Amino acid sequence: MIKGLLLDCYGTVVEEDDEVVAAICARAAATAPGPVSPARVGEAWWRAFVAASLAAPFRRQREIAEASLAAALASTGCTADAAALCADQFGHWRTAPLRPGVRAFLDGVDLPICIVSDIDRDDLEALLGHHGLSFAAVVTSEDVGAYKPSPRMFRRGLAALGLRAEEVLHVGDSLTRDVAGARSAGIAPVWVNRRNQAPPADLPPAAVIGGLADLAGRLPRRR
Repeated sequence: MIKGLLLDCYGTVVEEDDEVVAAICARAAATAPGPVSPARVGEAWWRAFVAASLAAPFRRQREIAEASLAAALASTGCTADAAALCADQFGHWRTAPLRPGVRAFLDGVDLPICIVSDIDRDDLEALLGHHGLSFAAVVTSEDVGAYKPSPRMFRRGLAALGLRAEEVLHVGDSLTRDVAGARSAGIAPVWVNRRNQAPPADLPPAAVIGGLADLAGRLPRRR
């Protein structure tokens, strides 16, 4: 019996920063002395970002985003300023719009929910305040000192709700961070497939949904 939810935030509750990142990469590529595509900047940024997220010691998400973009700019010959470019991304983290159907889902579901997010606590709290959202608990990587898919993130969420792994679902849009991370903690993952991709055979989620509205009929609702 499901007694609670662990819920990813960006890409699940609010829109991911895909468009903002694409715009940053385009602006960066335009500063290169030679032909550099936005996609090349984005790939270099993502590789550096993932490596920094997995490295010790732990660093806050803002620091990693700016440092990894600076590394990507250097490797691609772009002369843009990483701090200036990241300002748009940081602004998105604090004001990202809600995904379709989220407000109705949160107003109707009758379960305690813990947000489990990699974004720094002050940015996440600003976002929740921006939308007037409150949850039973909020766990950030900054609190735990690790990023998803570390099982420590999910175990902290379970502890915050006072529930066992078999009593919750984790809902998130990332196969590597949310689905794999939840499984590593013994939690059934629900994949928010917002890009309409084919579910991978080697990492099957417990369920696949397009958004939180698709999950509403499977959970207890307020009367």
